[in-house]
Amino acid sequence: MVLAGGEGRRLGPLTADRAKPAVPFGGRYRIIDIVLSNFVNSGLHRIKVLTQYKSASLEEHIARAWRLSPMLDNYIETIPAQQRTGKSWFKGSADAVFQCANILLDEDPDLVCIFGGDHVYKMEVRQMLAHHLEQKADCTVAAIPVPRHEARAFGVMEVDEEGRVLAFHEKVPEPPAMPGRPDMALASMGNYVFRTEKLMSLLEADAQDDNSSHDFGHNILPRMVEQGEKVMVYDFDQNVVPGEDAGARYWRDIGTVDAYFHAQMDLVSTAPQFNLYNRRWPIRTGINHDPPAKFVFRDEANERIGSATESIVNLGCIISGGRIHRTVLGNRCRINSFSHVEESILMDNVVIGRHARIRRAVIDKDVEIAPGAEIGYNLDRDRERFFVSEGGIVVIPKRARIE
Repeated sequence: MVLAGGEGRRLGPLTADRAKPAVPFGGRYRIIDIVLSNFVNSGLHRIKVLTQYKSASLEEHIARAWRLSPMLDNYIETIPAQQRTGKSWFKGSADAVFQCANILLDEDPDLVCIFGGDHVYKMEVRQMLAHHLEQKADCTVAAIPVPRHEARAFGVMEVDEEGRVLAFHEKVPEPPAMPGRPDMALASMGNYVFRTEKLMSLLEADAQDDNSSHDFGHNILPRMVEQGEKVMVYDFDQNVVPGEDAGARYWRDIGTVDAYFHAQMDLVSTAPQFNLYNRRWPIRTGINHDPPAKFVFRDEANERIGSATESIVNLGCIISGGRIHRTVLGNRCRINSFSHVEESILMDNVVIGRHARIRRAVIDKDVEIAPGAEIGYNLDRDRERFFVSEGGIVVIPKRARIE
């Protein structure tokens, strides 16, 4: 089960019309494609995606892009909030699963994976399942080691030498250290494996608790530890993904505009930490029929050259005498003559007019930038018209016309 109902308020205008897992990433993908690829690449092909907030584009994407074989009883299906247990929408992550308990009863699985739908990482999920079974755990929580001074921003786990969780700590000033690694702490990734029988009993008890916020991290897991249930940690650093280099594993919570921006700037680097080009572990998405990207004009005397450096350019784009550098282009973008786009993210169908200058911006789909316009060069002026993040990233909303 993938929890994909997140509102994503900290992403500003990018989630004005869509759920956070539906936000484009890397030009041709949606954020939800990352967790779905991890499951499918791991050989897990029965997946329910729980949606709620402005879910239309997310549900359309999954229906059109993610069609597994019904002959083999494989599926990826979205389950919107349905008020099955009362006149309320999902109250929290645990309540979302509780309201969809009929799915678990119908399928009758031994184990349930409950993963978030809005993080960037690669995981071979079967290795976590094997660890869960080996430890005979009631619940296993995936965690990534982070420096203790950084762990203050996360929910962290206190564990014993065997990896059994002793306590959960939410954004505390002095996070508990990992056993044997005093400079590191274990931050929860929001990915869980449960024994189904145990999960159902916990959810039923939580639903009766009016004082609960009905959240896995805040309520279900701490209660399990208090009751002496066997909650184990799975160290993400031990996960081995085919085709990936050994070493520290990459995981990012892209909940803010700045985190979202920097995660994509990683993609255009010479040796990205999140590698899209590993053919043994592809990030999967839908197929479209746009033509190849095209670069035109080479008038060096007048600096009218269609060029792209350290960039990702997707299908249907035309770089028509303009220049881009360290930029991610979605499908069907057009960069017109004498324009310059640097360190930016452009979603589908963006048109950059002649002589325009753009830097450190995220431009949503179907935007037109007028000839000669400037974005990212005067942040005080940009703040009068647009959302500007704490890190100075300008966000242009969908279908805007910028003069």
